[in-house]
Amino acid sequence: MKQLVLAFFMVFAFAKAVQAQDVKADKLLQDVATKFKSYDNVSFTYKGNLKNNKSNLDMDIQGEAKLSGQKYNVNYLGTTYLYNGSKQYIINNEDEQVTVSTPSNDGNEVITPSNILTFYEKGYTKKMDIVQNLDGRKLQFVKLTPIKSNSEYKHVLLGIDVNTKHIYRAIITENKTGTVATFTLKSFKTNEPLPKNSFVFDSDQYEGWEIDELD
Repeated sequence: MKQLVLAFFMVFAFAKAVQAQDVKADKLLQDVATKFKSYDNVSFTYKGNLKNNKSNLDMDIQGEAKLSGQKYNVNYLGTTYLYNGSKQYIINNEDEQVTVSTPSNDGNEVITPSNILTFYEKGYTKKMDIVQNLDGRKLQFVKLTPIKSNSEYKHVLLGIDVNTKHIYRAIITENKTGTVATFTLKSFKTNEPLPKNSFVFDSDQYEGWEIDELD
């Protein structure tokens, strides 16, 4: 009986510790989101890697992004993703093709260009993970696990610079394929003047291209 009581209190104490960690993780991510939303715009460049041992995938990537509110202009794997607040334009330079659509906002946990720095606010459980020193920065990692069992992602690790409260590294593991995508910031600028056409699609620049309207 004594052992059972001791075991119960050990489990209870562990549960309280985990709960405390969850609160700390949630608070840290709230601080990150609040700081990000205080900016009128954000521009950043990134480097990364896509790896899947089963398919022998090991590819380094890099790109850049401009974000202002819900609008974005993101370059990823040579394709430009442009959103002007109502329409999304996927500009495939290799195939000379533009796909136009209206993104849905169904509140799921899918990571998109418009929410890449705030997607974690909904749809995930959050737990504190390791602390790591990287590139002269002290990063506190937070592990995000999707609430939905059929999520596209197995889990996401966010490395947060404890001094700036900016996300410096993201490690995303896909659920079905097992592909691991790692993104690391190279540069990060806020509230700088952006060209007026940063989020504008100019069809005159794509004369002769295939333009597909999905809706």
